[in-house]
Amino acid sequence: MAVLPILKWPDPRLSQHCAPVEQEQLDDLIADMFDTMYAANGRGLAAPQVGVLKRLFVMDCTWKEGKRSPMVMINPSIMAVERVPVTMEEGCLSIPGVMVPVERPVAVTVQWTAAEGDIHMADFDGFEARCIQHEFDHLNGTVTFDHLDPEARSAVEAEYNALKGTSE
Repeated sequence: MAVLPILKWPDPRLSQHCAPVEQEQLDDLIADMFDTMYAANGRGLAAPQVGVLKRLFVMDCTWKEGKRSPMVMINPSIMAVERVPVTMEEGCLSIPGVMVPVERPVAVTVQWTAAEGDIHMADFDGFEARCIQHEFDHLNGTVTFDHLDPEARSAVEAEYNALKGTSE
C-alpha cells in the first residue's frame, strides 16, 4: 500500500471535529494508515492526521515489543471511564519531538465498528486505554497541547516551534 503524509500541528484540519463514517469502502485507507503508522514508528494514527476528516483510527500497542496486534476502530464511542486519572507523558505523530503530560482515566469501555462491519464493545486499560483516548481526541479536533493550561501550553508550543525551525 502507501505511506501517507502526516499532518503537522498547527494544520487546521487537526482541530476539526470529524464526521461519522457512513457505508464506505475503507480497506485501502486502513491499509495505508497502518503502513503510515508503522513507518512513523507510532502506535496509533487517526484519520484526521492524514487529512481524512472521518471518525476512525488504527492502533497497535504491542508491535514495538515484537508482537503485532493491529486494531481498527470506526465510529468509536467511549461508553465509560475509570474515575481515577493518571498523568503520563504523551507523544504525537502530528507534533513530533515533543512530549506532553496528559491526565487521562486509566481504563475505558469503548464501542466501535470493526473494518468488517461488526460492532464491538470492550474494556481497555493501561497503555491501550491511553492510546484509544489519544486517538479519540483527534477525532474531536483535540491535540495534546489542548490538555495544558495556558502557561504550560505556551512553553511547549515554543519548544515545538524551536524544534520545527531546526528541522526545516
